[in-house]
Amino acid sequence: MERVGEHPIPAGPLAVRWLAHGVGRVKAGALHAFRLAFENAGAAPWRDVKLSYHWLDPLGNPIVWDGLRTDLPLTAPGTTLEVEARVRAPMPPGRYRLALDLVLEHRYWFGSLGNAPLALDLVVEPRIGRRLAAVSGPSNSLLLAHQEEALVALEEAEAVAHLAPGVLPAPDWSRRVLDAHQEGFAVVAGSIDAGRHRALQPWAPGQGRVPAFPHPFLCPSLVRGVEAAWLDPVEGLPAAEPPAGEPGVFDGRIVLRLRR
Repeated sequence: MERVGEHPIPAGPLAVRWLAHGVGRVKAGALHAFRLAFENAGAAPWRDVKLSYHWLDPLGNPIVWDGLRTDLPLTAPGTTLEVEARVRAPMPPGRYRLALDLVLEHRYWFGSLGNAPLALDLVVEPRIGRRLAAVSGPSNSLLLAHQEEALVALEEAEAVAHLAPGVLPAPDWSRRVLDAHQEGFAVVAGSIDAGRHRALQPWAPGQGRVPAFPHPFLCPSLVRGVEAAWLDPVEGLPAAEPPAGEPGVFDGRIVLRLRR
């Protein structure tokens, strides 16, 4: 881990001294585990204190204020902790400042008591590279011939789309799916152009981008390592809900055409 330089420690009962951090590559929207070492430098024990964070833009404006919480044990004054902090990266990729702080829920952040948060300037990278595969649909050779951005073999893919027989992606489908994944979305689904098929009207094209889409995601694409909550097929099409905690998006501009 990289050691933290000297920083002001307030006098009083609640104080933290940051000692070291271990932060690797950060991918937009992904969950990371950061190693941190810090000391209870105050006069009072920490009870029910949690480690959390804020994501700020380069000007210091908050992008994500209430980060995930990491529980800490009862910590006596003078005790050093080494913990693995759960941190969800912001979206989209770019330059951010990660401000790690301690919090006593519904009462105060240690930063509001004169403590300096551990501030790290980080570059958040795209969540995946531009390598998309498709399964359970037309052959790869057909898809490659019709897509603006060529698909790859399953073993090379960083995201996998689940199609179905009779589903033909629009020419810009792979590009739009990869754009959304790189932005940080773990699960991406598009609209279904099914003509006058009433059962599929909620998934009709042109509805825009809806992160809180109330219907199942049909023919979704998933980042490798993310498991969706699979549902019964809808009109023969693979259907899933985004897993809890992972960002997902329905984008009506991503069009799949259903050939009957």
